[in-house]
Amino acid sequence: MPRTHELIEVKRRLMSPRALQVAKICIAVAVAWSLAPLMPGTAKEFPYYAPLGALLSMQPTLMRSLRSAAQTLAGVLIGIGLAAIVLIVSDPNVWTLAFVVGLGALVGGMKWMGVGGEYVPITALFVLIIGGPEADGYSIGYATQLCLGIVVGLGVNLLILPPLTIGPARERMLGFRRTLSKHLTEIGEAVLERSPPAREDWATHGEMLDAAARNVRTAVQAAEESRKGNPRAWFTRGNLDADYDALVALENVTFHIRNLTEVLAGMVWGKPIPLESPQNLRPVLQEALSAVAGAISAGVDDPRQPQLLDQAAVAVEEILRTMQQEIGAGAASLSPTAAIVIDLQRILVALRPSRQEAPAPAAS
Repeated sequence: MPRTHELIEVKRRLMSPRALQVAKICIAVAVAWSLAPLMPGTAKEFPYYAPLGALLSMQPTLMRSLRSAAQTLAGVLIGIGLAAIVLIVSDPNVWTLAFVVGLGALVGGMKWMGVGGEYVPITALFVLIIGGPEADGYSIGYATQLCLGIVVGLGVNLLILPPLTIGPARERMLGFRRTLSKHLTEIGEAVLERSPPAREDWATHGEMLDAAARNVRTAVQAAEESRKGNPRAWFTRGNLDADYDALVALENVTFHIRNLTEVLAGMVWGKPIPLESPQNLRPVLQEALSAVAGAISAGVDDPRQPQLLDQAAVAVEEILRTMQQEIGAGAASLSPTAAIVIDLQRILVALRPSRQEAPAPAAS
């Protein structure tokens, strides 16, 4: 059994997007190096720049590859142009080298240059030092071989399983739902404990939830970018509008969970603000937290979601009915629970698709 588990893990790693990208880089570099000697004229004297171009054009998505290739080529051409200006005015020396590198770094620092900015001073330096008296031939060979490598890299990235990250983004979204649901369940369990619970970590998970939300947004944005110009997207449910809507909903849910977590931490631990809550409210509060956690874990495509949302809404209404019975406890005791109820209601509003209407409150 351990051996089987190890084989499965090795297979998973070999089939991962990163492993596939590495394999494609190796193929692109090999093809570019094989084609480089076939280039005409002086370009064949500089075959080592073709693999470099292939390497520079291999990015995680097709659009990023195109953008990187265009920016790199622009940086190279600008660098060649700066070196040409220096050679027209003077021979290479310590002052002209320093000047062209400084000017190239200044131009390359412009925002629109992107990743190609760093190649402006590098190319200018190469042309002046390596090209020297044969700068014309070197520049043509350098640019030609680099273009060959870029074309090869783009072709390999397009033809061999172009990266499409919609599936991983949706998996990360599902994992985020489970994280929020688990967090809400844990704090619900802490509410019922008579003495302060042994575990306090749930009270400090706010930053972790925010970081998880940012990671999911990054994954969804990367998935949207991976669709553009990708033929694999034609055969995949590639419209991410619903995923963006779900992400915005979960970000709102995260905000409200952080709010009610602080309130519950004050009720259970007395920090950051000491708060009170009648003991009779705690069972219904725990049931509502558990019900809302179940609604969070169900995605939009889950057929159980409408029922779970309705059940959660009923559980939250039960808190309000119990609060009416505890009206004699005073505002100081009931206010924290009222704040939690508002956050729970807002969570349910964020989770409920716009086409659904919330169930009417039960008559008291």
